[in-house]
Amino acid sequence: MQPVLNYLKQNQARFIGELCEFLRFPSVSAQPQHNKDMLACAEWLANHCRQIGLDAKVRPTEGHPIVVAKTPRRKDVSRPHYMVYGHYDVQPPEPLDLWKSPPFEPRIEGRSLFARGSTDNKGQHFAHLKAVQAYLKTGTPLPCDLTFVIEGEEEVGSKHLAQFLKANRAELDCDAVIVSDTGMPGKKHPALTYALRGIIAFEITLVGPSRDLHSGIFGGAVDNPAMALSQLLGKLRDKNGRVAIPHFYDDVEPLSAYERSEFKKLPMTDRELQKLLGVKKLFGERGFTATEQRSARPTFEINGLTSGYQGEGTKTIVPSLARAKITCRLVPNQRPERIRKIVCDHLKKICPPTVQIKIDAGHGAEAYMVSPTSKEAQAALRALRKAFGCEPVLLREGGSIPIVNDFKKVLGADTLLLGLALPEDNAHSPNEKFDLDNFENGQRMSAFLWQELTSA
Repeated sequence: MQPVLNYLKQNQARFIGELCEFLRFPSVSAQPQHNKDMLACAEWLANHCRQIGLDAKVRPTEGHPIVVAKTPRRKDVSRPHYMVYGHYDVQPPEPLDLWKSPPFEPRIEGRSLFARGSTDNKGQHFAHLKAVQAYLKTGTPLPCDLTFVIEGEEEVGSKHLAQFLKANRAELDCDAVIVSDTGMPGKKHPALTYALRGIIAFEITLVGPSRDLHSGIFGGAVDNPAMALSQLLGKLRDKNGRVAIPHFYDDVEPLSAYERSEFKKLPMTDRELQKLLGVKKLFGERGFTATEQRSARPTFEINGLTSGYQGEGTKTIVPSLARAKITCRLVPNQRPERIRKIVCDHLKKICPPTVQIKIDAGHGAEAYMVSPTSKEAQAALRALRKAFGCEPVLLREGGSIPIVNDFKKVLGADTLLLGLALPEDNAHSPNEKFDLDNFENGQRMSAFLWQELTSA
């Protein structure tokens, strides 16, 4: 291993320069004007993989292409096979006026690299590529075969990846999947995320009169859809922060004593979280810590509200409709379609007869959980400990990565989530950054990981 570690240490400046080159591509999958940038980014990445010794191809889909890169294979040897997943597409950079420097012109300040996509997800999967490069360039034998699958549609729902997995199941069959697209609570607290929340999304529309009405002439004689929607939504949370929908919690398993004790090891206090988020006071379901509330409990969240006149000045109307965008975060054992039915049936039941309710379903995904005591998880914890030089922690993360469920269903492979992002790295926000110490330690973690997994 020492030649690998030496190579990584000696080449950090070059690796950072290469990462900056990768980050200059405005690979925004949600905006059609960047389609050519998406293809150029995929081709650059595949070419870079070839330069470091991988067999790489840009594989077409009905949407943005997928880059598949493999370590050299020996046909006469059967070895463990692991997949590394990442994505080269990034979030839109808007609002541009909030960036301190242009989002696609990487800027280094201290040990932080600022650019859109630096932490989500180019920097994180690039760390794994650099670790494999160190093996190949030093002639150090890898103890396993590796396949990198780096897609271009994660930020728009991985529209074609599940189809790609099914079509290439035999080629991608693996013992486990490694994903670095999550976070760690601090630089001295590397983390294995063993659970993710699931999600359902939908949109509620309350329709009142056939058109906007003069509020002086008709106001008071018809129900105002904006008021009706506000009152309806106000009934969906009780004073203790619980979702007030019958049967919403039926399938939620209580947190184990082991999990709650692990949560207590995490470094961020409620006061620190409050400061980070810029809120006057935290709020959440009574009986649970802020960490438990935002990672291991289900939620009902209003993502957006709109009704009536939104322009400058006053327009005295009773609006004809009101609309709310909703997501529910789900925990293991909550099935998305069952929760969707429970929620929608309740909304229809409590909707006043003075307005008509319409509900449009959006995307959904199950929660994900892998045993933190499995041999693969324990191998990952050992790799983290060696790379970062401190004790790793276990996390349940509040976000969703729907594709990990497809890895399980299609390939039969569990996913190890070994994130390198810090809470202050501003993923999806202006001034996104990636910590360069985490970039280097992430390379070391990846280098150790293949040894630990194959000796587990």
